[in-house]
Amino acid sequence: MSNDFYKTSILPYAGIIIKLCRAYTNSQEDFEDYYQEVCLQIWRSKKSFREESKWSTWVYRISLNVCLTLLKKKKNKGQHFASDPLPVEETEDNYAFSDESLNLLYDAIRKLSEIDRAIIMLYLEEKPYKEIADIIGTNPNNIGVRVKRIKIRLKKILDGKIN
Repeated sequence: MSNDFYKTSILPYAGIIIKLCRAYTNSQEDFEDYYQEVCLQIWRSKKSFREESKWSTWVYRISLNVCLTLLKKKKNKGQHFASDPLPVEETEDNYAFSDESLNLLYDAIRKLSEIDRAIIMLYLEEKPYKEIADIIGTNPNNIGVRVKRIKIRLKKILDGKIN
């Protein structure tokens, strides 16, 4: 991967990649593996980009697909996966896992289904429903309903009413 491609096509979208990778991982090591794999897949698929959507949408889609694929592989191997709790001591000193209130939010998000995680992460990025629908592969009306249900579920999880 060229340094120029990384600086112009990945680095400006690092926030997107970081947030999605974090939603599907529990440790700094897994986070770094996911992030690296996402960057590699973006680079590999750059020639497939047909400019039918924004580059940021393309980055989201690739990031989400990579995270879901890696999560599925971990589940199939019987390894820990995103909804397993991570001991607090393992998160200290890790830049992606150092804010306690954010950790609580990400823990709650990890309890959602894989698609609901993607939807809420896109919603938190303030993406319009149409763009979320394009990334997920559904219609915007469906996204509006799902966001409302996800918010209710997250509130219950954060309030300790459900696991």
